[in-house]
Amino acid sequence: MKSILITGASQGIGRATAEVFLDAGWRVGLVARSVEPLEAMAAKHAGAVALPADVTDPQAMEAAFEVFVKEAGRLDVLFNNAGMFGKPGAIDALEVEDFDAVVNVNLRGMFIAARLAFRQMRTQDPAGGRIINNGSISAHVPREGSVSYTTTKHAITGLTRSLSLDGRPLGIACGQIDIGNAETDMVAELNARLKAEGKDPNPTMNVGDAARSVLHMAELPLNANVQFMTVMATQMAYIGRG
Repeated sequence: MKSILITGASQGIGRATAEVFLDAGWRVGLVARSVEPLEAMAAKHAGAVALPADVTDPQAMEAAFEVFVKEAGRLDVLFNNAGMFGKPGAIDALEVEDFDAVVNVNLRGMFIAARLAFRQMRTQDPAGGRIINNGSISAHVPREGSVSYTTTKHAITGLTRSLSLDGRPLGIACGQIDIGNAETDMVAELNARLKAEGKDPNPTMNVGDAARSVLHMAELPLNANVQFMTVMATQMAYIGRG
């Protein structure tokens, strides 16, 4: 049974992806701060392992990885997904602390998870594995008022490229999925804010379509890799934006 560890697995894209992988017969490690939804999923699916942890806590994450590898035997894939949008606004409307909060989760948290996965993949027998980073359309072009989020997502592209290069001789593949307007709580909050401002809401797509795209990336043999994938709502303003 192949194994994947998913961060941010309690809701949104992470939860939808976990359900798709469980239905496909994978062993799935569920990492998030919220304990109850992880335990509920683990009670429903024999292949799910609840791993409550804060992605910004190196010791808690190391313990979560150790529990999962002991349970699954190895780590085939990390879906490095946990993230937050943060407070919206122009840069001079934000406090430095607002920026730091987003960087802590979106960049530092993803670094911590990638570091642990890379270490496990290079030392397990047989060596190798795959890291899939959740970027965003904002890794290419920003939304208005998204300076913190957009900055971190551009940084994730650099993380993806560095991991791909350093992992190449070790059998560790790394790719990035950039998702636009999947139906999640974060996008629902954005659309509610747009409506309150008298603006049209963004077109959306089913979150399951994004999750199945992650499964496609993960199921490839290690001698093939999707380096970057963009999957988005067809009608969203992406081409020509920015």
